Amino acid sequence: MKQVFIAGGTGYIGTRLIKRLLKKGHIVTAMVRKGSEEKVPAGAKVVTADPFNHETFMPSIPANAVFIQLLGVSHPSPRKAVQFSSIDLRSAKASVLAAKTAGVNHFIYVSVAMEPSSMMHAYQEIRKEGEALCLRSNIPSTFIRPWYVLGPGHYWPILLLPLYGIAGLIPTLRKKASAFGLVTINQMVQALANAVCAEPEACRIMEISEIRKSLQR
Repeated sequence: MKQVFIAGGTGYIGTRLIKRLLKKGHIVTAMVRKGSEEKVPAGAKVVTADPFNHETFMPSIPANAVFIQLLGVSHPSPRKAVQFSSIDLRSAKASVLAAKTAGVNHFIYVSVAMEPSSMMHAYQEIRKEGEALCLRSNIPSTFIRPWYVLGPGHYWPILLLPLYGIAGLIPTLRKKASAFGLVTINQMVQALANAVCAEPEACRIMEISEIRKSLQR
């Protein structure tokens, strides 16, 4: 049983993760914006705060907790480059500062696959900066790097599966196909739950291949 503090607990991944962590017996605190309190699954403690101001939620972070950073722009796309900086990076900066000040012993950051992509370069660069913030804080950190998470409302990439299959047969395209592989919401939530239970390391990276294996544990 661990104390877990989640920034972004009302979103696509967050609500599912909270339910799974509670089921495992962990004590969960979810930080949300005003007006979103009712979206947090029953059983979790709710903290209403400004995700861009660490002082508004830092006192609510339990000492030696696991901090999970899920905040970010929904449905990332190239046209949201400005929002990646104003929302994703700003919230990451506040979260890392709050976690450091509160004495968190493990910071889990949902990043993105880092194989170069011209279309999503801006998003990858912001997530890379987020990882760097964690490392500079010296908090033991886990970076989880999916590309796209399939689930309710996020199923359109299934149409691309035949192309993934073809690319996997072509040596020059095989690496790209693997680097931009898809994971399911269930795999992603379990990967996060596994990371919570794992012993903290200075820097651990969970790539797509490991996320896909998460349900086997």
